[in-house]
Amino acid sequence: MEIKIICHRCKQKFSASTTTEIIICPQCRTVIPNRTPRKQSPPSGGHYGSSIPSLIDNLLKKLCLALKPATAPGLSSFVYPKSCGLDNVGTLGNKRAVLCGVSYKKWKYKLKGTINDVFNMRALLIQYYEYRDENMLILTEEQPDARLIPTKANIESSLKWLVKDCRSGDSLVFYYSGHGLRQPDFEDDEIDGFDETICPVDFLKEGMIVDNDIYKTIVQPLTEGVWLHAIVDACHSGTILDLEHYYDNNEQQWKDNKPPSGARKQTSGGKAYCISACEDDQVAADTTAFSSKTMNGALTYILIEVVKADPDVTYGNLLKRIEERIEKANERGCVGGSRILSRIFGPNITQKPLLSASEQFNVYETQFKL
Repeated sequence: MEIKIICHRCKQKFSASTTTEIIICPQCRTVIPNRTPRKQSPPSGGHYGSSIPSLIDNLLKKLCLALKPATAPGLSSFVYPKSCGLDNVGTLGNKRAVLCGVSYKKWKYKLKGTINDVFNMRALLIQYYEYRDENMLILTEEQPDARLIPTKANIESSLKWLVKDCRSGDSLVFYYSGHGLRQPDFEDDEIDGFDETICPVDFLKEGMIVDNDIYKTIVQPLTEGVWLHAIVDACHSGTILDLEHYYDNNEQQWKDNKPPSGARKQTSGGKAYCISACEDDQVAADTTAFSSKTMNGALTYILIEVVKADPDVTYGNLLKRIEERIEKANERGCVGGSRILSRIFGPNITQKPLLSASEQFNVYETQFKL
């Protein structure tokens, strides 16, 4: 006999057997206890009370059997549900992704759309680019496993997993939705004098993750034939990977972003690309101007919509369309009761997506492909 279930986290509807003690949502992986009443018989040779410890032990054993560990560095007990049929969890396939959304839900300045962003990006990668769940790490504050909470240590471990043993033919994605900040640069490797950062959920205690460290972790190790794409929906995220070139969409040409110190920020033969929500001195917005139903990061929402409408879109046209959509949303911000993009900056915000890369290429002839 089966029962109908609605996941309390992602609202996914699905069915499960009434005899299953541990239920796992096939959409968001949340563990859901089965509270369906079931008849029980007293164990032979004893009373109900004396069997409680053994019942708990059996329940825990079944939970462990329902989960399968992956082999990510620093995440040796990272789990996915066996019920989803992921028999090779954690193996290093040709396509791997780390998707990180930080909502800061215990903070005054929490972000409401980051978890939506993560699962929308997950769906895009699976449906349009043939990524598989078993080769993704998803970090949000809603994860039941503490090792998948987006702390500084967990994000750093996940990034190391992303590039570990990378080889020719691999396509890697790092997606981040959360707060981004800047801090003074003391190493003379930033043209504007500031390092860009992302903010883990525990950054007030453990510190931010600086662009220098992101470069060393996921850009520098890239070997010949490996492709990395980073999509960063955060404030001040323009050159968050410290790549040596960025594209000026207004002037239609590449610009130099090499460190003034003369240091080089190169890969080990691979290619790295980053699409950021805004330039280094700008802020990024969440939006309901594009959708009245959910809150999302503006960059993430528009990028996904553009790709779905035109899967063969080039990098240049993708940037152009994102800018156009933001401009239109700004125009609607003051009329017709539409909500503005940013509660902080009023009906007009200055947010221009930025493309940076480890090497220059023709953006209007190269298809955007993750």
